[in-house]
Amino acid sequence: MSIAADHSPFISPFTGDGPSVGVAVSHGFTGSPHGVRAWAQSLADAGFAVRMPLLPGHGTSWQELARTRWQDWHAAYDAAYLELEAECDHVFTAGLSMGGALALRVAARRPVAGTIVVNPGLVIDDPRAPLAGILKLVMKSTPAIANDILKPDMDEGAYPRTPVAAAHELNKMFKDTLRLLPLITAPVRVFRSTVDHVVSDSSIVALRRGLTNAPLELSALENSYHVATLDNDAEEIFRGTAEFIRRVVPGHVDATPSRPEGHG
Repeated sequence: MSIAADHSPFISPFTGDGPSVGVAVSHGFTGSPHGVRAWAQSLADAGFAVRMPLLPGHGTSWQELARTRWQDWHAAYDAAYLELEAECDHVFTAGLSMGGALALRVAARRPVAGTIVVNPGLVIDDPRAPLAGILKLVMKSTPAIANDILKPDMDEGAYPRTPVAAAHELNKMFKDTLRLLPLITAPVRVFRSTVDHVVSDSSIVALRRGLTNAPLELSALENSYHVATLDNDAEEIFRGTAEFIRRVVPGHVDATPSRPEGHG
């Protein structure tokens, strides 16, 4: 399947035994569902109900992304969570990069069972970030930092450029999310690449500082860059996510073993 055809949302029903468990999975900023589709598929294979929305402005063109606001991204992801909440006993939030921030936002506002994030973004270190609101008036886009993947010949399906207006929205969302972190009480599982050219350790430091009322478990990914869900440590993320969910919600049993040929 081509990446262009892989931008559609992913929906899977609960097929396991025991308590019904759902997971809302979010892709990252300027990315697409393709970057987290194998992660979502692995969770569906484990019997969990899964929603993986295409966030507004994504999967089309960077010009369209420039016309969206961060509240649009949040609303789309929150709606996916609410769909699962209506049909499942327990719902987890999960996300990559900016999707990690969305997962944490919903965890602060909704009764989630737990949260799983991969290289979550919460801080933009670029010194131009505070000026994005002004820069967007004179500069429409900047070169993207896409496909930060150690594994050869992988493509996350991200935009070739980053709209400055959307980067301004991202910065505002990150700041608002940092404010919400103390409201999270459910456990948080973090997978963090030791080498990440997109999100710096400032985001992890901010996460540790903000999670004052929730347990945090962090695992280092030694063989992946930023888009770790498509990288060499992807299977570790998939396995670790399922293990975390089963630990938080005892009594869930796999319906069927994962397909031996892998996910796709």
